[in-house]
Amino acid sequence: MDRTVRVLGVPMDLGADRRGVDMGPSAIRYGGLAEQLDRLGIDCTDGGDLAVPRPEASDPDADQPRGGRAKFRRETREVCEDVRTAVSGTIDDGEFPLVLGGDHSIAIGTVAGAAEPDESLGVVWFDAHGDFNTPQTTPSGNIHGMSLAAILGKGSFADKSWAHTPAVSEENVALVGLRNLDEGERRLIRESDVTAYSMSDVDARSVPEVVEEALDIAADGTDAIHASLDLDWLDPTEAPGVGTPVRGGVSYREAHIAMEYVAERHDKLRSMELVEVNPILDDHNQTAELACELAASAFGKRIL
Repeated sequence: MDRTVRVLGVPMDLGADRRGVDMGPSAIRYGGLAEQLDRLGIDCTDGGDLAVPRPEASDPDADQPRGGRAKFRRETREVCEDVRTAVSGTIDDGEFPLVLGGDHSIAIGTVAGAAEPDESLGVVWFDAHGDFNTPQTTPSGNIHGMSLAAILGKGSFADKSWAHTPAVSEENVALVGLRNLDEGERRLIRESDVTAYSMSDVDARSVPEVVEEALDIAADGTDAIHASLDLDWLDPTEAPGVGTPVRGGVSYREAHIAMEYVAERHDKLRSMELVEVNPILDDHNQTAELACELAASAFGKRIL
């Protein structure tokens, strides 16, 4: 990484039912993120945290789409617009945006900010979940389970400029490590042109093979790549402090190998986010410290 990394915190927990991920940015900073990057010789600045409305002061049903539900949609739109501005400004300043969540709904803003005008952006989505629900298919109404569908303009997100990022084509999106899908989003994924790798695919083919192919898909004909890492991608034995843990995820070493492959695309990597760290559910900040380690691998740290 030959660019200064600017850390942007988004203490957002409006997109999920379970509280606590709003403390994720602080936990990751406390876990030693700046120190990890400093050891790699990477200049790092901290842009602080963006303002996020408190759920207690907001009405989750104040702005609902027709024929569906998306809780705190108005507040999510406002936060994602701010994230978009912060990420875009960071790139314009010649720095690399590393966004810390917060729940995965913030990716709507991160991707929009990373997608420069007249350029195309590929996305690799490391996650146990598809995040491919729409307000019409969601069983919960939680927008963190809709973020990728919103980016791709699915359902009622199609005409929402704050959500839909046309610079991202389905053909350049790869989901890696899926193991928990709702029926509606399973159907939408199958009908789409995204490439989805379940944990069964990972088990059958290996993490390096799948991740390299996913990165090829994101890079094919695009100007840049965005990497989105939900810490629930890992098995809960490795990352217990996440918003929605699911058994059967990747191991500690497999996650590092994956991030090492991400680092090999540093010439095309434009932005990255770490999301869904929940220190309330964590064990001695284990998950936040792991997030820091994985970020270091994504920025070039190696054993030798």
